[in-house]
Amino acid sequence: MSEPTFYEKIGGEQTFADLASHFYALVAIDPILRPMYPDNDLHGAGERLKMFLEQYWGGPTTYSEQRGHPRLRARHAGFHIDSAARDAWLRCMQSAVSEIECAPELKAELWSYMLEAAQFMVNQPDDVGGKEIKLV
Repeated sequence: MSEPTFYEKIGGEQTFADLASHFYALVAIDPILRPMYPDNDLHGAGERLKMFLEQYWGGPTTYSEQRGHPRLRARHAGFHIDSAARDAWLRCMQSAVSEIECAPELKAELWSYMLEAAQFMVNQPDDVGGKEIKLV
């Protein structure tokens, strides 16, 4: 008998469906994130997030079967993602993760991934007063 996957340990499809639903309910009212989505695409975005996370954590491979390789940075390259967008995403995701009922170590592992993923997606420098910040 094989060891259960993280996907199974954390609650499977229902957990990731609830996570995506909670997250996108917050995105729908977030002034930074909401403009990044077409008016009619929040449900689709939620389904894609759910499928991606399920696959990443050892569940069904539906995401790749329907959409190909995740290529997260490439898929998000057209969006202006600076630290403000990252932080808004993390606020919404933290609320969604906090609602999951599971062992604390599973929640911590999931949250650690979300922190890394959010930072990985930043593709724009911060803009301060119309001027780009340059490190010397």
